[in-house]
Amino acid sequence: MRSFKEKSFSERLDMATKAKMAALKKFSDRPAADDPAELERKAAKKAIVEAREARAAEREKLKIAEKERLAQEEAKRLEAKKVEEARLAEQALEVEKQQKAIRDARYAARKARK
Repeated sequence: MRSFKEKSFSERLDMATKAKMAALKKFSDRPAADDPAELERKAAKKAIVEAREARAAEREKLKIAEKERLAQEEAKRLEAKKVEEARLAEQALEVEKQQKAIRDARYAARKARK
């Protein structure tokens, strides 16, 4: 079995230098800002972002329209409820008038018998 060979200082220095050079090469290999491929990629990204924002705005408009529709339905429902309550109150008043007329007629009949 072979034993682990520890790297010397110079080997570690060489490895660090190579890593730094690779990192520098990576950044130097980047395309320039005026490169046609880079401009095309940026334009595609911008189009995607604009489309996403347009879809978000459309969704927001739909949400607002739905809220308005629900508010209108609720207003109609409340109006119908008020109309129904008014009709029921009117009916109750009419029933009370009829009952009072019947009661008054009985009272008048009782007074007439005496």
